Amino acid sequence: MAKLLLQYHENDTVDAFALLKKADVRQTKTGKDYLALTFSDRSGDIPGNLWDVTKEGIDQFQAGRVVKVTGTRSAFKGSPQIQISQLRLTEDGEPSSAADFIKSAPVKKADLESELTDTIFKITQPTWNRLVRQLFKKFHDDFMEFPAAKTNHHAFARGLAFHSLSIARLADKVSDLYPQLNKDLLLAGALLHDLGKVIELSGPASTEYTRAGKLIGHITLIDEQLVLAANELKMDLNQEDVLILRHVVLAHHGLLEYGSPVRPQMMEAEILHQLDEMDASIQMMTGAMEQTEPGEFSKRIFAMDNRAFYRPESVQRAASPTDDDLPPLPPEDPEAGSPIDPTALF
Repeated sequence: MAKLLLQYHENDTVDAFALLKKADVRQTKTGKDYLALTFSDRSGDIPGNLWDVTKEGIDQFQAGRVVKVTGTRSAFKGSPQIQISQLRLTEDGEPSSAADFIKSAPVKKADLESELTDTIFKITQPTWNRLVRQLFKKFHDDFMEFPAAKTNHHAFARGLAFHSLSIARLADKVSDLYPQLNKDLLLAGALLHDLGKVIELSGPASTEYTRAGKLIGHITLIDEQLVLAANELKMDLNQEDVLILRHVVLAHHGLLEYGSPVRPQMMEAEILHQLDEMDASIQMMTGAMEQTEPGEFSKRIFAMDNRAFYRPESVQRAASPTDDDLPPLPPEDPEAGSPIDPTALF
């Protein structure tokens, strides 16, 4: 079986098919064009530079295309890269579908669907339940496919659902430990906080920011959708339960300089922010550790104060779950006695 990109070690000869996730034209100090490429497959991403590139090469090697790359796995400033010796587009009979090279969440889509359904059932407060259902009726399909970011945490297909439902799971447990928290509000905020990413980002393949994403950003975008949903449901925008759900979502980045238009001013808003930070940080560190040999430091993680993290030789951690590790989907709705259709909620 052919190796995946991140299964190659330093000084190994790389011979692989990969998706071009990024292909940026840059110039050397002497003014010569080169391509700064990011190769991607189901194991993750690895960069490489194609030097002395021609105009034909720039036209050929564009983001979203599948290529055959040969070269050497090396490192630059502690980060893995490929020293490219040969690069070409795939030929007839070779892998050519970008979908085959996109990294996905380590959870089956059906299990994410089931968990989303269960989480919405747990939101018993009528206003928040109706708003959540209204928004997922509109954005359900994209929520189940989009990444949660372009490059930082959960930047893979189904990453948005995986991240949001992970936070909902944490919120459920934290609310049990601290009954003074409003579980319904935390769950609704967990599901909605990043839903604006389906407007901010272009999709799971060769993810880019959309015009709306660049000009407005996902926090304001989802607040706008919350207002539209409330209007569609003929809710009063000044009623307290609408206002506090909007606040929890608007404040989830915690600080104004991090993009939130308001800082958290409710316990649930602060807790959602902390859970969001924790889940994102764990995912970023996990991704870095997967590319770090035992006894070595990871590459620096820009979004975590540019720190590098050490992978101990003596500490064993569980591997990321695979489809085979996951529990089977519950076959029936225990109340209705019939199979659950997740889309029936929306």
